[in-house]
Amino acid sequence: MNNTHEVSPAKALAMLKKGALLVDVRQPKEVAKKSFDVPDIINIPVGELNKRFQEIPVDRKIIIACHVGSRGSMATRFLISQGYSKAVNMQQGIVRWEKEGLPVKSGAKQKSGSWLMQIFKKIGH
Repeated sequence: MNNTHEVSPAKALAMLKKGALLVDVRQPKEVAKKSFDVPDIINIPVGELNKRFQEIPVDRKIIIACHVGSRGSMATRFLISQGYSKAVNMQQGIVRWEKEGLPVKSGAKQKSGSWLMQIFKKIGH
């Protein structure tokens, strides 16, 4: 892929602070485990992008992100082919984002079934 359509996580964060939109193309269960902690983000799994890309504003800077960059690269090429000239892929996805110390939200790391125990703790049993 042409590097002009890729940005580092630090550059992506700077773009987000200036009004860009982050589109996370990972599956919802991946996002639930660990997500980008930024205010302006939407999740459209890459497999749904061809049906849902109209949800993304065409006149705005768009940063596509996934786990390590490969799905994001495919999604960015697709969006560019649909007229999204301001779309870029974040290099190495959330893996590099987190490695660079940028903000992430982690889901509860619980073993299967322990969610039930958490419910009981919350209701005082």
